[in-house]
Amino acid sequence: MLNPDLEKLPQLASQAKPRNQKLLAKIKRKKPKNLDATVSEIHDEVFEEIDCLDCANCCKTTSPTFYNRDIERLAKHLKQTPAEFTEKFLHIDEDDDYVLNSAPCTFLGSDNYCSVYEARPDACRQYPHTKRRKFHQVLSLTLKNTFICPAAYRIVEQLGKVYQ
Repeated sequence: MLNPDLEKLPQLASQAKPRNQKLLAKIKRKKPKNLDATVSEIHDEVFEEIDCLDCANCCKTTSPTFYNRDIERLAKHLKQTPAEFTEKFLHIDEDDDYVLNSAPCTFLGSDNYCSVYEARPDACRQYPHTKRRKFHQVLSLTLKNTFICPAAYRIVEQLGKVYQ
């Protein structure tokens, strides 16, 4: 597996941002018919080379948004009430969303394994949101993720080759 160079990623993403913004704006405007299939194929190719357990940068630097169903699932998994879980682990951010109190994620082990993997939030299950239907709806999020996730960065770079 390719070991991502996380130290260089923010600089690479910053340098690529104008080009990537232009690309993603073009994709949003034109909405290619085969976009979801193309992104899915690129996603699979990239994740053949990148192992999230070698990285876990998303878990180390950002918090997912927690919805009620996530809170209920995690509280049950941890044998807590949703109120106990919320009080112990979450706060409301500036966007009025529930997020973790701190980073790295409380549930991330030193081996980059998630201690609540089976019950993890939907946002974690779907990250970096590049293997989904209606990909055109998450283009701005994908651009943000290029600064955090080496796979998201590579996927957008590959999209640039397809949709020049």
